[in-house]
Amino acid sequence: MPRDTSIKSVLIIGSGPIIIGQACEFDYAGSQAALSLKDEGITVSIINSNPATIMTDKVIGDHVYLLPLNVESLEKILQEQKIDAVLPTMGGQTALNLCIEADEQGLWKKYGVKIIGVDIAAIEKTENREAFRQLMVDIGVGVATSKIANSFLEGKEAAQQIGFPLVIRPSYTLGGKGAGFVHKKEDFDAALSRGLQASPTHEVLVEQAVLGWKEYELELLRDGNDNVIIICSIENFDPMGIHTGDSITVAPAMTLSDRCYQEMRNQAIKMMRAIGNFAGGCNVQFSVNPANEEIIAIEINPRVSRSSALASKATGYPIAKIAAKLAIGYNLDEIENQITKTTSAYFEPTLDYVIVKIPRWNFDKFKGANRELGLTMKSVGEVMGIGRSFIEALQKACQSLEIGRAGLGADGRQSRNLDEIMQSLEHPSWDRLFHIYDAMSLGVPIESIRKVTKIDRWFLNQIQDVVNIETELRRYSLNNIPEDFFFTLKQRGFSDTQIAYVLGNVTEEDVYQRRKALGIKRVYKMVDTCAAEFAAKTPYYYSTYEGENESVVSDRKKIIVLGSGPNRIGQGIEFDYSCVHGLLAAKESGYEAIMVNCNPETVSTDFNMADKLYFEPVFWEHVREIIDLEKPEGVIVQLGGQTALKMAEKLHKHGIKIIGTSFNDMDIAEDRGRFSDLLKDLGIPYPKYGVAESAEEALEVAHEVGYPVLVRPSYVLGGQGMSIVINDEDLEKAVVNLLKNLPGNRVLIDHFLDRAAETESDSIHDGEDVHVIGMMEHIEPAGIHSGDSFAVLPPFDLTDSVISQMEEYTAKIARALNVRGLLNIQFAVKDDKVYVIEANPRASRTVPFIAKAYDVPYINIAAKVMLGVNKLKDFTIERKLKGYAIKEPVFSFDKFPEVNKELGPEMKSTGEAIRFIPDLQDPYFRHLYKEKSMYLSK
Repeated sequence: MPRDTSIKSVLIIGSGPIIIGQACEFDYAGSQAALSLKDEGITVSIINSNPATIMTDKVIGDHVYLLPLNVESLEKILQEQKIDAVLPTMGGQTALNLCIEADEQGLWKKYGVKIIGVDIAAIEKTENREAFRQLMVDIGVGVATSKIANSFLEGKEAAQQIGFPLVIRPSYTLGGKGAGFVHKKEDFDAALSRGLQASPTHEVLVEQAVLGWKEYELELLRDGNDNVIIICSIENFDPMGIHTGDSITVAPAMTLSDRCYQEMRNQAIKMMRAIGNFAGGCNVQFSVNPANEEIIAIEINPRVSRSSALASKATGYPIAKIAAKLAIGYNLDEIENQITKTTSAYFEPTLDYVIVKIPRWNFDKFKGANRELGLTMKSVGEVMGIGRSFIEALQKACQSLEIGRAGLGADGRQSRNLDEIMQSLEHPSWDRLFHIYDAMSLGVPIESIRKVTKIDRWFLNQIQDVVNIETELRRYSLNNIPEDFFFTLKQRGFSDTQIAYVLGNVTEEDVYQRRKALGIKRVYKMVDTCAAEFAAKTPYYYSTYEGENESVVSDRKKIIVLGSGPNRIGQGIEFDYSCVHGLLAAKESGYEAIMVNCNPETVSTDFNMADKLYFEPVFWEHVREIIDLEKPEGVIVQLGGQTALKMAEKLHKHGIKIIGTSFNDMDIAEDRGRFSDLLKDLGIPYPKYGVAESAEEALEVAHEVGYPVLVRPSYVLGGQGMSIVINDEDLEKAVVNLLKNLPGNRVLIDHFLDRAAETESDSIHDGEDVHVIGMMEHIEPAGIHSGDSFAVLPPFDLTDSVISQMEEYTAKIARALNVRGLLNIQFAVKDDKVYVIEANPRASRTVPFIAKAYDVPYINIAAKVMLGVNKLKDFTIERKLKGYAIKEPVFSFDKFPEVNKELGPEMKSTGEAIRFIPDLQDPYFRHLYKEKSMYLSK
């Protein structure tokens, strides 16, 4: 069936601010769907309250509505636009729930809007735990024994019938909110109460716990002709009991017998057909008993899921893009395969490589959080490694995490404490993977590890193999490693840093030079979705060690953009937004734009966003070899947050051109001593400060600058490790803690300007002119991290004198630092005097917010200025904001009920929303202003 021509305009509902459980995978899905529908000549409107995403940018939608995600906002759009259909399957649970609410209120019917991509009945069948269970029984698909409960009494009766251990799953929630295991009777009441409160319908499923069973996911697509294809099989490394968003996952499935896989496929297709006749994407989760391969269904999501982004990047098959085309009536065999350009989309991808996803956690931001992983998702982001073997992909994923690891082990970060290791294996947290390696290094038998972790023996054997290789490496010195063994090390994903560590007395550079001398070269393979059966046209590559290099280097001028790696608190999707605009600006300026990043959730790693995508760790060894191969004109590090900036020094040392502000000038801004000297020379006030390398020195500095003081390590993002202290005892504790976690680092101690107002400016400098993009005033006082503050654009309560001081200091600092491109400056204002707290010559978290509020493509302008192809005077800049825009931080404290909700100099918010107000009499603003100091803590 060809396209439904009655659909000329579609509204896509986004997922709102980023929270744990619903991150930028949905930004990726929404962006892909919008571009896919625009290709068909359809007018696309987008509603989403998240200003940090590319999805809410003019380059994606025809009409973008940055409004709160509620029925009132939907009605406002329907009154303004003629909308033919709504697509709610790209915005996670938030979009589905809003679509249902609007349907219940008769909104879609009133305005003649068709729901596409799913039907309401399907959502009801999958979200209502009892309806889902009954449907599975009716179609002959196995499910765990369970009972539904709408009250405390029903819950207790269910537990009595089923027996312990059991699991409680609330209906209509996301990211496992409120779910939990109950191992014994005494813990049941509290868990049941949590579950009933978490469900919007106060309904839970009390279910037999299949702890230790294996967990799998299948990603499906179906068209209007009832053709169904399986895009990807994903196996969880971790067994049942850990939320899939917190599990290490592998594609394709590694330990599944063919018989069991075929049975799982058949059941998934049967399930998708049973829930409704819609055309679109679907995610199905199964559990398999390792003893006898009995299969039970866990759940089915009739929408693009968190795993769909991973599956799209893993296979190169753009699920959201195709799902959008299916939603408007196309069949799979009528859509062009985006990879080969010669075959249809009606095919199942085949992988001749392995994908490993590892989640990224931020427990350090939530003091006192329960770090044990379970049914409630706690990770804030993820990375993906691609390799020819499981172990190569696993090591690359470990290098991508940005937790200071050079791979799975062999990097000086191992634990030798057997009690701690065994405790970690039994009670999984973020570091269990590393502790498995440590246990094996200490000689703990595989079977003992398997019994405690319930992880499949095949995976454990693979890790044991790496431990054995490391042991063998210890027999050699750098100059006598046999060439074939050196080659094996690299094929198994060992980084040069790991090899240097194991050998001792040699550097990463020595290993690199020796490897080059032996002719052991990294080659690049194409992600082609069809195991090279058809010629692929995609410029999407990963590295490995083999014969043929498939990445053909063109003779065009090239620019490499370094991405921001995994999402985490302090470095979120805003930087991916900046990277995407950097790529677009480089392309528009006539360069071949090359992206390097390892985050599967993002738009920057979409294979048709850059001219060439290298899905690789943003890790020096990998970045260096891509530069060696491509020989770019330069590298952009300003757009990828701290991840990319960390590469600046090494790029500089190796004579590789940094596009925009030079390394030395960036370093002045990062190095507190050099920066304060600069401010002194410029006559710009700053809080008194000192630098300490021990607790004794810190006490001397604190007495000199005066309490309260702000304590922080140098070179950090998101306020990591910062605290405000008011006496000697607290200072000593804070400094000892910091130096323990960051050996060799220096601690900065600033006088804290208590009760000062905090403000910031973002600007662009082109070498001649400085243009202030925007100035923002924080509602909360100084002391709460800028990422956690409600910030107002333009300022609402600053005198003309303060604003002109901020403008003057911005221009002076931009010129003194020779900034080319973006600059963010944080100020504190006390008694009408402006102090400079810090300056960051890079894209900041706030630039996307300002660009959306003023409706000006500031990153595009800044990137062209950095590239030297334009000056500021080449652009006509017209701001379109009426009234004020407020940046609202959004927190995920509900995932950590045991943590106090208190804010300080270390950032804790996971995302943000934008809210427009006409004036300062707005009741929303007045309420915020009243509560401005409430959560301030040390």
